[in-house]
Amino acid sequence: MSSARRWLIVVLLCLGVTIAYIDRLNLSVALASADFKQAFDLSDSERGLLNSAFFWSYALLQVPAGYVVDRYGVRIPYGVSFAAWSLVSAAAAWAGSLWQLILLRVILGVGQAIVTPASLRWITLHIEERHRGLAVGILFSGSKIGPAIGAFATAQLIQSYGWRVMFVVLGLGLMVFLAPWLALVRETAKPAEARSGAPTRAFAGVWRTPVIYGILLGTIAYNYFTYFNLTWLPAYFVERWNLSLARMGFFTAFTFLGMAAMSVAGGALADMLIRRGARAVQVRKWFSMAGLLIASTEIFGSMTSSREVAVAIAMISMGGLGLTTANYWALTQTLMPSAAIGRITGLQNTASNLAGVVAPALTGWLIQTTGSYDAPMRAILVVLAAGVFGYVFLVREKYAAKQAAITERQTASR
Repeated sequence: MSSARRWLIVVLLCLGVTIAYIDRLNLSVALASADFKQAFDLSDSERGLLNSAFFWSYALLQVPAGYVVDRYGVRIPYGVSFAAWSLVSAAAAWAGSLWQLILLRVILGVGQAIVTPASLRWITLHIEERHRGLAVGILFSGSKIGPAIGAFATAQLIQSYGWRVMFVVLGLGLMVFLAPWLALVRETAKPAEARSGAPTRAFAGVWRTPVIYGILLGTIAYNYFTYFNLTWLPAYFVERWNLSLARMGFFTAFTFLGMAAMSVAGGALADMLIRRGARAVQVRKWFSMAGLLIASTEIFGSMTSSREVAVAIAMISMGGLGLTTANYWALTQTLMPSAAIGRITGLQNTASNLAGVVAPALTGWLIQTTGSYDAPMRAILVVLAAGVFGYVFLVREKYAAKQAAITERQTASR
């Protein structure tokens, strides 16, 4: 495969993530709309429940999805899943009750479970270490571009045509993605390797050292904050700072675009340092911690009385978190055995989406209980601090080397 084609597929994978996040965010923007809330008579706790429902199935299916792509490849499983989740997203236009919306969000999570394991497996097999930070940065910039485009487009569609038309347009219109996907991507499965049992032994070996626990803790921290912003930032801007729906869409879009730019820049800068001789694990680890620390400045947004300052802090904290995006995923690819990378990244994405289950539901409960956004901001600070702890004390090269030796012995003994 030519270098140009490899990078074109990386961009295509980014586009797939972008579309997935548009279909995740559209409900969050609708939940900031008075018409939508009145149509379903939603309380704050019910809004939190709706925002959380997607992640119930999505989190549970990450490791099974990783098994599917380890065993059968990327092209067909991804294409079938994409078509299914697009139809489900559009079907929300016909929902008539809270429980119908919840069911559709759970099914949407089933359809999108394949995205991260498939994308990272493809990158692991086709992009070498010295360029992998950029590739992962491009990939996951889609998780920021999607909310940026989605926030703006969803707000405009709701204002112009209503929320039902919005779900149909975004759900069905973006299925055009399937044409370039099927034309460019070829299967990446290695059936002989899958049948040999090597992936299963490699996956079993990762539990023997602290590295995987530090990676999972950092993953939870990153995604708790990300999913707070993905599910509650629109309402935070409208309800706490009295922004109009149009201005909320603009500032939410700008916030996520800034994070997307920093995701690519952080991955590319880390790659450059590695090519110049820096140790990959140390570079990616420090970038990951720096992003979590900058994200923690969001706590100051709850302390100010200035709307302009609060919005600026939201943008800075999200932009800073972009330094973590490419590097915490690339760190997993560097430290973990490639034979089981689909399952391992599935496990990591399970952790990330358990944060997706907790963050919106806990935020809704805290807002309803305390009557403000202050308590959710303090919860964010605690979780981000736990993530930094995991990287400092658990994610170390010496532990990874021990894990690799264990895996090698297990493989040699079979």
